[in-house]
Amino acid sequence: MWFVETLRHTPSLAVFLTIGLGFWLGKLKIKGIALGTVTSVLIIGVLVGQLDINVGGPLKSVSFLLFLFCIGYSVGPQFFRSLRGDGLKEVMFAVVVCVLILGASVGVAFLFGLNPGQAAGMMAGASTASPVVGAAEDTVKSLPGDSAAIKAMADAIPVCYAMTYVFGTLGAVWLLGYVGPAMMGGIDKVKAMTHELEKTLSPSAGNDPASFNACRPVAFRAFVADGSWMDRSHTVEELETKLASSSRRLTVERIQRADGSELIDAITPATMIAPSDKVVLAGRREMIVGDNEWFGHEVAGVELLSFPVEDVDVTVSKNCKVKTVREFFNQEWMDGVDIKCIRRNDIPLNPLDQTEVKPGDVVELVGLKKNLDRAAKEIGYADPRTLATDFVFVGLGILLGGLIGALAVKIGSVPVSLGASGGALVAGLVLGWLRAKRPVYGAIPKASLWVFNNLGLNMYIAVIGIASGPSFVSSFADVGPKIFIAGLIVTLVPLFLAILIGHKLFKFHPAVTLGCCAGARKTTAGLGAVQERLGSSVPALGYTITYAVSNTLLIIFGIVLVLLTA
Repeated sequence: MWFVETLRHTPSLAVFLTIGLGFWLGKLKIKGIALGTVTSVLIIGVLVGQLDINVGGPLKSVSFLLFLFCIGYSVGPQFFRSLRGDGLKEVMFAVVVCVLILGASVGVAFLFGLNPGQAAGMMAGASTASPVVGAAEDTVKSLPGDSAAIKAMADAIPVCYAMTYVFGTLGAVWLLGYVGPAMMGGIDKVKAMTHELEKTLSPSAGNDPASFNACRPVAFRAFVADGSWMDRSHTVEELETKLASSSRRLTVERIQRADGSELIDAITPATMIAPSDKVVLAGRREMIVGDNEWFGHEVAGVELLSFPVEDVDVTVSKNCKVKTVREFFNQEWMDGVDIKCIRRNDIPLNPLDQTEVKPGDVVELVGLKKNLDRAAKEIGYADPRTLATDFVFVGLGILLGGLIGALAVKIGSVPVSLGASGGALVAGLVLGWLRAKRPVYGAIPKASLWVFNNLGLNMYIAVIGIASGPSFVSSFADVGPKIFIAGLIVTLVPLFLAILIGHKLFKFHPAVTLGCCAGARKTTAGLGAVQERLGSSVPALGYTITYAVSNTLLIIFGIVLVLLTA
């Protein structure tokens, strides 16, 4: 058949066929439940692999290294920042959950007589930790022994992963969304406590890139200075001082003379505002909305408001002595600059007067470029918006990590190392953390990260599926129903214990407990189920740090599991 022969002659086409159909299948939902992209790509890959297509070359390892480096880059700042301060409890919790998963996996491996490949695939699927597949495969292939036996163990990894992943997802959704709230006092009580906590947090517009919050935090509005207070000329400093006396921090950004003869951009405290001049005031929306009749009435000011305004993320350095938002606004270098948002570990905080600002926080500033540049130098390091990826940083970072990971230490007769995959992950963690501290190099835009993460992992899974297709059926017959039962135990037992430990021992807020469990188990579907049941995004507060820790630790534990069961 022409189509099959073409795929055999050009196997890269088979990879793209698998990715395309896998992403399509992964989006299909039955009663609100989807297989997920990774599992779907693996299933399609196995089916395509029945056509006996030889996918050779380094494509599999290249895509996996790219994925691991970018995962490390993404979570590195949260991972290292969480090792101190408020996030330490969540780090400890994530470690406990990962140890529970490893312990349960080792236990069922010996109970059911699983070999290292079967055990690792089962752990990867039951804990929905897809990267464990690649790390475990590298480790299995490095084990001493008969090459045929080693190949059989490696081939069993994707089979066991596929058999346990679906319940790994569904079980987590059920346990976190329904059983978890019942264990902590019932869904009504947890909902009420969640909504109380939610009142102190900043609202979010969601993750849809086509949507934005209709209430823009920072506003620029034009007024005609014809109110009762403007019976004579005043300086900009006088106007801003009068506004500040009523706790309204607003700044003058532009002035147009009453006769339209002059448009003034270079505003200083001494700049004069004459009666009937048009003035642009800028500030947070809650500050600018109010009674301004004493100054003047508002106008559309299309020409006056037609000027470029930028926003920039600035990472707060340890040299910044300012501790609260109010102290920020008391600084002269903040004139003409407003704070749109403060993010700590990717969680948005309301920039209220008393909000504390800590080193490592990201402050999003809004204003004219000249004012932003001045403020950014005092606060820390500006991260300019860019669409270009620093491929020098990516390429050499993966190379460095791979070389370090290749270094091995022998324990008995078994060589132990992180491998190129583990090394790439560690390099991503360290370099991502360093970039967050000083974001002047190594830019990888979020859109690029999404592509690298999704394409890297799914291309790797596609190649695994195609390569293991011919032996998939025989491997499936070898493991039988015992793998499903083993996966069921590893899915439910650690997660049930995690909810109890988070609630009783760590004493997290109930919603945060569920978010921490979802993050430590790397189950985005579980987080979604919890947020839907509670009608709130508060559980995400516990997700970020625990996800960063478990995303790293479970990959390492996958290697440990192979060595323990070898």
